[in-house]
Amino acid sequence: MNSDALIAALNRFSIELPSWGFANTGTRFGKFLQAAAATNIEEKLSDAGQVHAFTGICPSVAVHVLWDFPEGPAQADRVSALAQRYHVRIGAINPNLFQDQEYKFGSFGNPEERVRRKALAHCLESIAIARKTGSRDLSLWFADGSNYPGTAGIGQRKKWFEQYLAEVHAQLDPNQRLLVEYKPFEPAFYHTDIADWGMALHFARAAGPRAKVLVDTGHHYLSQNIEQIVAWLLAEEMLGGFHFNDRRYADDDLTLGSIDPYQVFRIFHEIIDFERETGSPADIAYMIDQSHNLKGKIEAMIQTAVVAQQLWAQAALVDSVALRQARQNSDVIRAESCLQDAFATDVRPMIREWRAARGLPPDPLEAFRRSGYLERITKERAEKNADGSGAYA
Repeated sequence: MNSDALIAALNRFSIELPSWGFANTGTRFGKFLQAAAATNIEEKLSDAGQVHAFTGICPSVAVHVLWDFPEGPAQADRVSALAQRYHVRIGAINPNLFQDQEYKFGSFGNPEERVRRKALAHCLESIAIARKTGSRDLSLWFADGSNYPGTAGIGQRKKWFEQYLAEVHAQLDPNQRLLVEYKPFEPAFYHTDIADWGMALHFARAAGPRAKVLVDTGHHYLSQNIEQIVAWLLAEEMLGGFHFNDRRYADDDLTLGSIDPYQVFRIFHEIIDFERETGSPADIAYMIDQSHNLKGKIEAMIQTAVVAQQLWAQAALVDSVALRQARQNSDVIRAESCLQDAFATDVRPMIREWRAARGLPPDPLEAFRRSGYLERITKERAEKNADGSGAYA
């Protein structure tokens, strides 16, 4: 094991937590309430601070404007101060373009100009929030689409998206980025306006030079080769970030690595392989996007961060010299073995040493369970959560 390479990889890896992952969530059929779920932005940031305190790799928190900033930009300074109190910072800003009743037939793709303008105004307000919180990334996901043939002008909607994304991009500060996410289906099942990485790539390029593509690992058809998409976007310098989760069928929003950890490893390998080829780090925002219906919120986040760190470390152990030689010689067995050997390596002892050197507990999840924090917040929040007030939507 190349310990120097592993330590270097661990030192530069971090992953962003989603504020909504600490609140009560559910399925389209209902929500399963947890007594300890966060009910407001301060509780979410407090919980996120616990994850970072025990793992050391989650310094930022992505926020949803509608759920976390109901007062808009006026709330930004207060939220930033809360984040600092809990030793995290505000990360990606996520506008909400799917929940209001006006968005029944879309946001940027809505046939009514009034609704399209409302969606644009919300995005510009989100940029203002990002400016005040010092956030770089504006992360856009659209539920826009249609469920029945002939009910939406697909070509016209494409033009509207090009227009309004460009208007959003024009208001970005020089240090800000626009991340365009895609999803093949749900809630629109006949057509979705940004249905795959190619559409997202087109819209990002049409928007402007600071727009990139965001890959949600759950937003793909079954058995799609996500690491190939990642490799292409890297080659085109258009990969901006990830929403990491896992799935058995589609957008299940399960915890990262719970179903197919080898896929996440392969994704990380493509990124590290690209960085070794180019000699420079890829500018990618790693973010978590999961729905913890059955698992405890904070424990699931700690589990996810730990698994992500392990998979990143394993990917860093791939012998790139041997791999390139095997590829050059068309040695299929040896080339594949380079990945398999790294994936089979138990990196946990080295990660425990890395944690010890930084004053972190060797087992973050067990340390959190012994801390008493969960028992305290369960008592404090149980009454609020009994009626579902902690649900984010």
